[in-house]
Amino acid sequence: MFKQFLKVSLNVCVFASLLVANIGAQAASNTVTAARVWPAQEYTRIAFESTSTIKYQLIILKNPDRLVLDIEDIELNTALKTLSDKILSGDPYIKQVRVAKYKPNVVRIAVDLKGEVKSNLFALAPAGEYKNRLVLDIYPLQDELMSMLDKKINKPEPNSDMNQPVLKPVIEPLPPSEPDESAQPQVLPKPIDNKSEAIKNEATKAETFKNEAIKNEAIKKETPIKNKEGDRLITIAIDAGHGGEDPGARGANGSHEKDITLKVAKKLKEKIDAEPNMRGVLTRDGDYFVPLHGRVVKARNAKADLFVSIHADAFTNQSARGSSVFALSEKGATSASARYLAKKENESDLIGGVSLDDKDPVLARTLLDLSQAATINDSLKLGKAVLGHIGEINKLHTSRVEQAAFAVLKSPDIPSILVETAFISNPEEERKLNDESYQAKLVDSIFSGIKKYFSSNPALAKTKVAKD
Repeated sequence: MFKQFLKVSLNVCVFASLLVANIGAQAASNTVTAARVWPAQEYTRIAFESTSTIKYQLIILKNPDRLVLDIEDIELNTALKTLSDKILSGDPYIKQVRVAKYKPNVVRIAVDLKGEVKSNLFALAPAGEYKNRLVLDIYPLQDELMSMLDKKINKPEPNSDMNQPVLKPVIEPLPPSEPDESAQPQVLPKPIDNKSEAIKNEATKAETFKNEAIKNEAIKKETPIKNKEGDRLITIAIDAGHGGEDPGARGANGSHEKDITLKVAKKLKEKIDAEPNMRGVLTRDGDYFVPLHGRVVKARNAKADLFVSIHADAFTNQSARGSSVFALSEKGATSASARYLAKKENESDLIGGVSLDDKDPVLARTLLDLSQAATINDSLKLGKAVLGHIGEINKLHTSRVEQAAFAVLKSPDIPSILVETAFISNPEEERKLNDESYQAKLVDSIFSGIKKYFSSNPALAKTKVAKD
């Protein structure tokens, strides 16, 4: 009798355990596999990577300033619990982050801010090596660049297969002493999915951008930057490829393209700044993501005379090697490899994290139409000069300046080139790219090419430049 009772009790316990496990599995249908923080002076990004689409709500609170993010159907695991440890004391915008279970099936993330900010929260479908992501960007109110990007680029895809709408945050004050009480945000209607309306709106934005380009160019001509001697300073925009969520290519021994390009870009800026009549401007000065169009906007806002984007190529065959230089093409790519590379580089926005409707060609086509033949012709001259000097220190993968539709080169009025310094996927070239002495040689060769371009380019003949 006792044995039978013991057997029944044991069965009951096993059934109860299975029931609890089943309820737990139903309660947490999604898992955050990684939580990353990318702090920078321009903006701070928090990215959550998950096994499936994240359901979320965002509330903006005042007095004190903070953001409250509720994530539904998620378990409170180590990836979320350790998020607060990733917030640096020197973060420009975030004071601290608190993570806790808010109610069954809901994890609440409270972001305490150092002041009033603007925020952008959006979901991303799987791209590159990433799964589903939820991205929270926090940037200052006065940052015109990020505001422009928010209006022109960060919009939901009409044909996205993601079930969750990108919700705009709702401002709903709570008592300062109880920042995590149960205030519920209002759910705003879904964005308009009408394709023709989206195209019409984008065409209007493109026309606005065109007018801004004309206006900024007029201002640029009227108010030249001068050095101490009174001569106009030549401004070179230096673009370190990739960054933050977008690591770029990975080397045979584990190097990341984004790290190498930043080191070379900083060295190039130092070289340029050492010239009395030149200055270098970096599109990014740390490990954070900048959208491709944002890099173009930065160069134009800096009134740059040239734009040089630094990269390190990769290929499936580790024997591929050599340096290359690319310019923009108005028509088509000059080779299949150039077309492939442009496609791969243009995917940086998807990997780095921009909610971009790539099915709507109006803005991209307008920007390309703005690129006059004269600007591209100058880009080819610059590319030829740089390629010639790089060929003195490294084997050239291509002996001519190739062309393709690189998004980062689509400035309407700035000669722009993209330099593939070497193949990071080649073990020998990866080693060279990580060598500081070789980086210095690369910088010298690129800078020599820039000086050669200015010394022979009639368009800037009146500007006093350094000679070789």
